[in-house]
Amino acid sequence: MATIPLTPTTGEASANPQVTTLLGKGSEFEGKLSFEGTVRVDGKLSGEVFTEDVLIVGEGAEVNAEVSVGSIVIQGTVRGNIVAKRGVEIHTPGRVRGNINTPSLFVEKGVLFDGQCQMEPGGAAPEPPSHRPAGGKASKGGGGSAPPPPSTG
Repeated sequence: MATIPLTPTTGEASANPQVTTLLGKGSEFEGKLSFEGTVRVDGKLSGEVFTEDVLIVGEGAEVNAEVSVGSIVIQGTVRGNIVAKRGVEIHTPGRVRGNINTPSLFVEKGVLFDGQCQMEPGGAAPEPPSHRPAGGKASKGGGGSAPPPPSTG
């Protein structure tokens, strides 16, 4: 079993590296997986994954799933969208094909990431901007003022 170098980027993975459940090499799981603690996948997993905790995708593992986790550490292949409340780490030779939504992303040199990433605090959807001036247009440059509206009469 290859060792995944856990870095402090997610905080959670390195603080609690003890794996509570292992889907070993040669294993296959299909369906909805929800768990507490840290789960390491070294085999194949298809479907959906839900946890507030840590998912580790080991080197050689194949995950074809929609993933919603606290944090995830990837050295294998993930195909599907990832929502991580705390962070995502992708280590060599990791591959991710799908969109990522997380407040913290670490991508090591040499990995493949094919998708879009949205980084919002806590994995939340963006809030509408409230700092725009009335009228909908932001002024550019130094302190000039807009011309007065035309008079109608």
